[in-house]
Amino acid sequence: MKKEGKGPHGRSRPGKPGKLASARLTPSDVFSKAKRSAVMARIRGAGNRDTELRLIALLRAHGLTGWRRGSTLPGRPDFVFSRAKLAVFVDGCFWHGCPLHATWPKKNAAFWRKKLLANRRRDREVNRLLHRAGWRVLRIWEHALTRARAARTLARLRRTLGGN
Repeated sequence: MKKEGKGPHGRSRPGKPGKLASARLTPSDVFSKAKRSAVMARIRGAGNRDTELRLIALLRAHGLTGWRRGSTLPGRPDFVFSRAKLAVFVDGCFWHGCPLHATWPKKNAAFWRKKLLANRRRDREVNRLLHRAGWRVLRIWEHALTRARAARTLARLRRTLGGN
């Protein structure tokens, strides 16, 4: 009589007693750890799409014009108001260390702490570079784009633009 093995979802299935299905489903990596790290480091995100789209909707709904995306300024601002020399960044609460919502991952804590602190340092350096070049910088937290906070965020943006 054949013994029953457990499938990947805990269901019984015939065959191969004593072997874990999940071990067969996960092939070993073809790259060394260092090579995998180098490969992954070259992958660049396309931005914080959902939060940027929320800001676009807010700008359009309230008739704010004069902004562009895809800037090549230092730090690659999400939005640029060229005439007002204002660079706008939409910062994710996790990635940029929001004081209200940032969390510190417990798994691989040293890696994440180093990475997230480096993100904060880079943000400060980008702010300095843009200020030295004569730009003003506005950083908007991801949580500031919720419906409940949209009016406050819009007011802040208008004040920074000088009443635009």
